[in-house]
Amino acid sequence: MAEHKLTVEDLLRSPALQLRVLAGEAGLSRSVSWAHVSELDDPTPWLLGAEVIMTTGIGVPRSAARQRAYLERLDDAGVCALALSAQLHVPPLHPAFFEAAEERGMPVLEVPLAVPFIAIAQEVAAALQEDASHRLGAQLQVFGALRWLAAEDLDTATLFKRLERLSGYDVYLSTRSGRPLLPGVPVPPPSVLPAAPDAPPTIPGGFVLPVSAPGGPAGYLVAFEREGARPAGLAVVQHIATVAALQVAMARHERETLRREGAETLAELLQDLLDPPAARRRLARLGLSMESDTVLLVVRGVPDDALRRAMDDLPHLMLRRGDDHYLLGPPALGPAVAAVPGVAAGMSRPFPPGEPLRVAQREATWAATHAAESSRSLVLYGDDTTGRWLPEDPATLAALVEYVLGKVLAYDEAHNSYLLASVRTWLEHNRHMRDAARALHVHPNTLAYRLRRFSELSGRDLDSSAAFAEVWLAIRAARQLGLHN
Repeated sequence: MAEHKLTVEDLLRSPALQLRVLAGEAGLSRSVSWAHVSELDDPTPWLLGAEVIMTTGIGVPRSAARQRAYLERLDDAGVCALALSAQLHVPPLHPAFFEAAEERGMPVLEVPLAVPFIAIAQEVAAALQEDASHRLGAQLQVFGALRWLAAEDLDTATLFKRLERLSGYDVYLSTRSGRPLLPGVPVPPPSVLPAAPDAPPTIPGGFVLPVSAPGGPAGYLVAFEREGARPAGLAVVQHIATVAALQVAMARHERETLRREGAETLAELLQDLLDPPAARRRLARLGLSMESDTVLLVVRGVPDDALRRAMDDLPHLMLRRGDDHYLLGPPALGPAVAAVPGVAAGMSRPFPPGEPLRVAQREATWAATHAAESSRSLVLYGDDTTGRWLPEDPATLAALVEYVLGKVLAYDEAHNSYLLASVRTWLEHNRHMRDAARALHVHPNTLAYRLRRFSELSGRDLDSSAAFAEVWLAIRAARQLGLHN
């Protein structure tokens, strides 16, 4: 018999069993884990995989379509062979049944009437007994994985490589959508991932098991038998899946801890409470590179979860203030955020990590406002050739607004009117009267009246280039100060 595992071909070679192949000869190398009698039409809910199913034929359907479906069910559940007793209750087998066996490489064996099923079961049990001590030893060592984690502080990749060596399987992990689940562990082929978490665990050449997590599986563990190794069985693979679930829980806890610490650090940076050396130490500990520039983004219009998913693979700090999210990280954050549906985001110019965020915050806030105005997903500070020249000092900005727009703002507040909004919309539409009136949902004559009233109150003739520039800068300053939307 085979050195490392029992196969269907090994049973065929046993002179005492006198088995004969009826179909599916291509699958004779399949591993055998047990031999079991079943007269059910569908025994698959009670199977673990790699069983020889023995039947007198009572459960074998009579029609061609149902016979084919019967064999396909067994094969999908990982049954290694179907053994039919000769001269008992097996109905006439249709060509479709044999075609399915050949297509799938599913061995169909005939058992002579003189050979009792118990003889096959005993043969399998005796052959597997030799391997039992190996499986037990592998299980005990794999069960020690939690002790390795505590005593040796293994990283994830090293831990799973050790589990592979002991179990005799090549191990893969992925999320339910096929993305990496844990760092350092490869992703399995998408074709082996089950459609539902409660699918049978057996697949050709191994097992696939859900990795448990609160709210549903975090993903799947796939274990393929490694050539030349001695696979330790389903119990060991189940324990590896438990270790994976623990690692996922630890990783999630660590991410949540870093997320909270990152939010606290970003809040302190925005308040200018950290000097640059302390800020750099904090940022390095949180995973941001000190070798390249960082950027600050202000993001609007998206929920927390969508934003986190978009930045899952990028180092970053995130803080929510009201409806705005502040992000600090590498410039690659910009394209990742821009891909989120419905977002309006502004990004500062790059700056060295750990530097004060006062200027970057002003730049990102202005750019986010411009993104919302222009219905763009992302605006980089500097795209607008006017707003970038505004002074940084709020007092200076406030003086400019009061000097140019003070009377207009007071009039709008007292009369609940829209003079400032109307002029801003007119300027943003390049002083095209009809386009601006359409955007404001008013008649062009109404807009013309508002422009004249604005000129009267502000003392600025909007036909003058100098007045136009002064009014435009004042409107940008008012927006910067949050005095109008």
